[in-house]
Amino acid sequence: MSTDQRDASNPLRGLSEAARAKGPPPVDLWNPPFCGDIDMRIAADGTWFYMNSPIGRKPLMQLFASVLRHDEDGKYYLVTPVEKVGIRVDDAPFSAVRMKVEGEGRNQVIRFETNVDDEVIVDTAHPLRFETEDGTEGLKPYVLVRGRLEALVTRALFYDLAAVGTVVDGWFGVWSSGIFFPMQKAAEIGLAS
Repeated sequence: MSTDQRDASNPLRGLSEAARAKGPPPVDLWNPPFCGDIDMRIAADGTWFYMNSPIGRKPLMQLFASVLRHDEDGKYYLVTPVEKVGIRVDDAPFSAVRMKVEGEGRNQVIRFETNVDDEVIVDTAHPLRFETEDGTEGLKPYVLVRGRLEALVTRALFYDLAAVGTVVDGWFGVWSSGIFFPMQKAAEIGLAS
């Protein structure tokens, strides 16, 4: 089998080009043809699977994460200069696994690190949002990492996040980078404004 034949049958053949690129690949600028879906899934806990086997090598997860894109159609794709393949994502593609808080009040800055080592400062470009979890009615926090790709803040970090929260105009939430991110109406959780 020739190299060209092997490359044509490999649904991830463009990854080697992306791996050689300096800095994050410009996946939003690439418009390659759709080559179908592959059996890759990102579980709700942030574990990546290929053909139902966990991907245990972090550098490989980071490579896949670098070419991940969430398009306007609501689907997730691995995108290289030569192809676009669909994958499944159970919740958010990343997990926020570490948090650092600097300062306090309006001057507070919250930083998250994801399971693929992306660092994100919560600000206007990387806002926090909160969704109600089905079944528990509890809150699930998400932070925008890049493009339309979000990280789900782990439950342990959510408790740390709530610990630095405050009430502003009847809402409980957190400050970061001079912006208030509301979580829930203060009255709903028994806090006075």
